[in-house]
Amino acid sequence: MATALNSTQLEILKLFRNEQPEEELQEIKSLLIAYLANKVTFEADKAFAEKGYAETIFEKWKQEHFRKTA
Repeated sequence: MATALNSTQLEILKLFRNEQPEEELQEIKSLLIAYLANKVTFEADKAFAEKGYAETIFEKWKQEHFRKTA
């Protein structure tokens, strides 16, 4: 099944038209992962601040079981 590429994917392909050494590909992958991780952390921090969560809620969550049985 063919799927269309989104604009971000197309831009990345344009940037890397030429073959890259494996080491550079790993560096780029690490950079992208770090970038996305920072975005997730920022959004999580923002959401927790908006809800007024404190460190105590994390401690409480560590003790709870969130899995549901089927």
